[in-house]
Amino acid sequence: MEWETSWIDHDYDDGKKETKAFDSYLELSDEECKENNLISIDLVLPDDLLERILAYLPLASIFKAGCVCKKWNEIIRSRRFLWNISTILGPKPWYFMFTSSDEPVGHVYDPMVPKWYSFELPDIGISSWFIASSCGLVCFMDNDSRSELYVFNPITKSRKKLKEPPDSKFSDYSTLAMSVDRSSHSYTVTVIRSNQAPGDFIQWDLSLHVYYSETMTWVSHVAETLTGWRGGDDSVICGGLLYFLVHSTRGMGWTGNRHGLVSYNLSGQSSGDALINSFIPVPCPLTCGRLMNLKDKLVMVGGIGRKDRLGIIKGIGIWVLNGRDWEEVSRMPHKFFQGFGELDDVFASSGSNDFIYIQSYGGPALAVFDMHLKQWKWSQKCPVTKRFPLQLYSGFCFEPRFEVSP
Repeated sequence: MEWETSWIDHDYDDGKKETKAFDSYLELSDEECKENNLISIDLVLPDDLLERILAYLPLASIFKAGCVCKKWNEIIRSRRFLWNISTILGPKPWYFMFTSSDEPVGHVYDPMVPKWYSFELPDIGISSWFIASSCGLVCFMDNDSRSELYVFNPITKSRKKLKEPPDSKFSDYSTLAMSVDRSSHSYTVTVIRSNQAPGDFIQWDLSLHVYYSETMTWVSHVAETLTGWRGGDDSVICGGLLYFLVHSTRGMGWTGNRHGLVSYNLSGQSSGDALINSFIPVPCPLTCGRLMNLKDKLVMVGGIGRKDRLGIIKGIGIWVLNGRDWEEVSRMPHKFFQGFGELDDVFASSGSNDFIYIQSYGGPALAVFDMHLKQWKWSQKCPVTKRFPLQLYSGFCFEPRFEVSP
């Protein structure tokens, strides 16, 4: 496995006094090592206990620990250790932030430490992608042809290029979703394409294509024409259902919400016209919506729009879908909302387990919401430098896992 062993950590003072991180083994001086190495630690601790201790180190320190000696290197590469560390690391997803450049480099935020690290993704050559993640795997689809797809593990750097989906011609709007089975590690990738019907702005042709890793094949599930709505805003797989947002195409005279939610049963038991019957209204006027699967619950983070001017964002809310009803979990406090500076009506947001990350495209500020504690906070300051005024930032979250591969 191609593990990154030279991460640079970034720890910034955000105005609060923090406890200094304990020095890693590699940061001890030679004199200290000689004085404290009278008895080898390997003779004192049994291997299984040593494995557990190493598994609780920050991930960057684990990579460094693999350079200490041959035995430690063998331990951290063993199958049992990879399984143990994944059970420890899994609850808190990382957030990878990058800028609009052609290089697959950026910074990753580890909320357990908390710190930012310089981080590099597998080089796949294109900077503009649709991104979806699940259980340690990330799927990228290029924004140009929208037919080139990769699945990879950001930690181990293992990757796989998928076959082109059917009907891979360029689409006006597309959205990507992914789901990994936590037991078998098989995965499902869905691509929704939406194209304007010839000569009719109201009608949009929607198609759904599903990739199954077990058979390494694509299956086309839906080809339907929607009236008054188009797909392609955002999508997620949750509990065997594919949920995706649709956007109204009824023009200036439309007085209802501009967004709606549609669900589709990926088991194949739904018929094409079931899309219309599975329409779920959104809880309030939205400027944008971001869908995510948090512990098999559908969660939406949305920009709250003004009723008189729907394109103007006045806040950010978080909702959980219960049946066909939305339950509001929290609204971003005004001081956090103001902390983004000038916030557009659209923004980046993704989440996993109990954590939700929210980021403005115009800057590197990153807000974190803990669903369990119902608590808002800022991440540590990301060590990126804005090189020009219109530079854009984006990102996605993923679970740091060793044992999953595409």
